[in-house]
Amino acid sequence: MDDTICAVATPVGTGGIGIVRLSGEKAMTIAARCTRLSGGRAWETAENHRLYRGDIVEPAAAPGTQTQVLDQALIVIMRGPRSYTGEDVVEFHCHGGMLVLHNLCAVLVREGARLAEPGEYTKRAFLNGRLDLAQAEAVLDTIQAKTDAALRQAQEQLRGTLSRTLDHLRDRLIVLLAHVEAGIDFTEENIDFVSRSELSGGIQTTIDTVTGLIETGQEGRILREGISVAIVGRPNVGKSSLLNALLQSDRAIVTPIPGTTRDVLEETLNIRGVAVRVLDTAGVRESHDPVEQEGVRRSQRAMQEADLLLIVMDGAVPLTADDRELLGSQPGKRRLIALNKSDLNHELGVEEITAYLKPESSGPIVRMSAKTSEGLDELKDGMRTLVLRPDFEPGETAVVTRLRHQTALAQAREALEHARDSVQAGMPGEFIAMDLRAAADALGTITGAVCTDDILERIFQEFCIGK
Repeated sequence: MDDTICAVATPVGTGGIGIVRLSGEKAMTIAARCTRLSGGRAWETAENHRLYRGDIVEPAAAPGTQTQVLDQALIVIMRGPRSYTGEDVVEFHCHGGMLVLHNLCAVLVREGARLAEPGEYTKRAFLNGRLDLAQAEAVLDTIQAKTDAALRQAQEQLRGTLSRTLDHLRDRLIVLLAHVEAGIDFTEENIDFVSRSELSGGIQTTIDTVTGLIETGQEGRILREGISVAIVGRPNVGKSSLLNALLQSDRAIVTPIPGTTRDVLEETLNIRGVAVRVLDTAGVRESHDPVEQEGVRRSQRAMQEADLLLIVMDGAVPLTADDRELLGSQPGKRRLIALNKSDLNHELGVEEITAYLKPESSGPIVRMSAKTSEGLDELKDGMRTLVLRPDFEPGETAVVTRLRHQTALAQAREALEHARDSVQAGMPGEFIAMDLRAAADALGTITGAVCTDDILERIFQEFCIGK
C-alpha cells in the first residue's frame, strides 16, 4: 500500500486512445517529473478532476542532456481521497499504440513507481473504504458481463443493493447480540434485556431473509456465468440446422448424409438475457466407424457436463429405439425436447413422447422447424424458463451471484438455527451469543466487514492488470 503503482488500463492492442493509470503517495511527484502541461502551467496550480493537455517526457538522464518527448496526451488529475482508489491518481490518455504505452510505463517505473498487480487498483479502493468487497466483485462482473441482464445485475450490486441488505441483517444481529450479552452481564440480577419470544422471533425473521437470499443463488450464478446447453439427438434429426437457426448463420455444415457432424461445435449466444454456450454434438447411434465412435463419445461427455439438454427429435418419422434410449439417458438433468421438422408430415406427436417419458426424464416439448424457424421463439422461452424463475427480473432486488456468497449465507443460517434452537431450549445466553456472533461474522465476510488475506488474494487475482 505504500508503493506507487502504474499499469495500462486499456485492452492490449492498437486503438485511438490508450490509458495509463498511476496511483499512490508519489503519483503527483512522479507525474510532474514526466509531463509538461500546456501553457507552462505548474502542477501545484493544476485543479482537481480536470483534464489537461500536455507532453509526456522522459526526464533527462543527466544535467545538460535533452529531454525526450514520448507523446502528446490528455492528463487527468484526481487527488485523494476523491479518486477510484482513494489515493492520488493521475491518468495519461495517450495515443493507443502499445509502444507508446509501454514506454510511458517504463519511464514511470524508472521514476519510482512499480507495475500494478492484477486487481490492485480495485483492491486499494476496497482497503481505502471506497468500495466494499461485494461491490469490488461487481466491478469484475460488470467487465465480464455477456448480456444486458447480467450487466444490470452487476450494476445493481455495484450500487450496493446486496451490501445494504446484508448490512441491515448484520446490524439487526448485532443489536440482538448486544441485548443477549447485556443479559449475561446482569445474570445475578435476573434482568432480561430482550424476552425469549422476541429473541426467537427476531432470529427466525433473519433466517427467513437469509434463506430468501440463498434461493437467488441459482439465478445469480446463471446470469453471471451463463449455462451450457448440449444439442443432442440421433443423426439427421436437424441438430446442426437448429444451431444455425439459433445463431442465424451457417456455422455448422448441414447435409442429408447422416453423421456429418463428427466433433462438438461450440458457440455462445444470448438467449432471453442468458449467456448460453451451445454445444452441437455428433449424432448418437451405434457405429463401426472409429471416427464416428469418437464423435459419439464426445457427445456423451458433453451431455454429462451440460447444464441443460436440448434433445432434438425428427417429428416426421415415428419414435425409434435410438430416440427412446436418448430420452432415458441422464435422468434428473434438466431437458427441453425439440420436435423438429414441423414443416413436414407429423408422424411423431407430443402425446407419444409424453407417454413414454418417466418423471425424472420429463421436460417441456416444443414442436418447431429449424428450416422455417417456426417455434424458435417458444424454444428460447422454454430454455429461459428451465433455468430462471418466470417472475425473476434482474436488477430489481438483491441477488447472490457467487458461490462465496452462498457459502457464507449458508454458514450464517446454520449458526442462526443453532441460536434459535438454544433460545427455545432455554440455554444460557453465552451459547446464544456465540452463534449470533458467528452468523454476523459470516455475513460480514461477504461485504468485507470481516475479512482475511486469503479471501482478498482469491478475489482480486481474478481481475486483469490495470483494474
